[in-house]
Amino acid sequence: MKLTILGCYAATPRTITNPTAQVLEIKNRMFLIDCGEGTQVQLRKNKIKFSKINHIFISHLHGDHFFGLVGLISTFMLLNRESDLHVYGPRGIKEIILLQLRYGNSFTGYNLFFHELQSKESVVLFEDEKVLVKTIPMNHRIYTNGFLFQEKNRERKLNIDKIQNLEIDVVYYQKIKYGGDITLADGLVIPNSAITFEPEHEKTYAFCSDTVYDEQLIPFIEGVDVLYHESTFLENEKHLAEKTKHSTAKQAAKMALRANVKQLVLGHYSTRYESIELFKEEAETVFPHVLLADDGKEFEF
Repeated sequence: MKLTILGCYAATPRTITNPTAQVLEIKNRMFLIDCGEGTQVQLRKNKIKFSKINHIFISHLHGDHFFGLVGLISTFMLLNRESDLHVYGPRGIKEIILLQLRYGNSFTGYNLFFHELQSKESVVLFEDEKVLVKTIPMNHRIYTNGFLFQEKNRERKLNIDKIQNLEIDVVYYQKIKYGGDITLADGLVIPNSAITFEPEHEKTYAFCSDTVYDEQLIPFIEGVDVLYHESTFLENEKHLAEKTKHSTAKQAAKMALRANVKQLVLGHYSTRYESIELFKEEAETVFPHVLLADDGKEFEF
């Protein structure tokens, strides 16, 4: 599972920082999460192929999370994209994007699908045989969702030594991988557990931005491998976090601790602070496993 941070700063883009956008690669699928201004430039800088992006998830309709979307959609058009593109975001995102395209007398030569959201409950957005994506209801100034990405490791591992000793034909390997028992020529039934190992741990990634500290999120992110949680402010400006419905680094760490997550990644920093290391230092007073997102940074889990 690989996470590439394209931008992770709050509010406005600067010459040295970019607003929220990140790419998650999981089970050979590539998902773009949020699309702040300048996202397509950051994609190029990080050598991420545009053609691999087929699903874009937009958390909410504040500009620092989606102002790059229409530009990216237009660039896909100029590059003669043919494959379908799916955009998941709050109700209204379709109208906003299509209005810009319409008044620019633009169109896409590929199918553009909008999946508009308005439920305040967790809903499944995407599912195939390898990955499941759900919303995580956030508590922000406007309707906002986080996203939970989960691997689906249905295949069990073959115990090749035992399978070969039993002289089981390779044509049955796929059946065995998916939990099937095997009946030998003499009628003896070999239970699946005797010839396979448990499947690999299913990795999970939770994206939680933007949101005030809200313990109602805990059931949605309980025990995830990696939690990206916004940390716009430091604790000495907690009053600003409450006013704007954002979180502090300490609150993000408290959420990670209470949800029993394995790894916390901080991001969505206010640019008022001299160093993002201050966020890590504050969070580590509560939770030990803290990483700092930064533009262009890659993490592999």
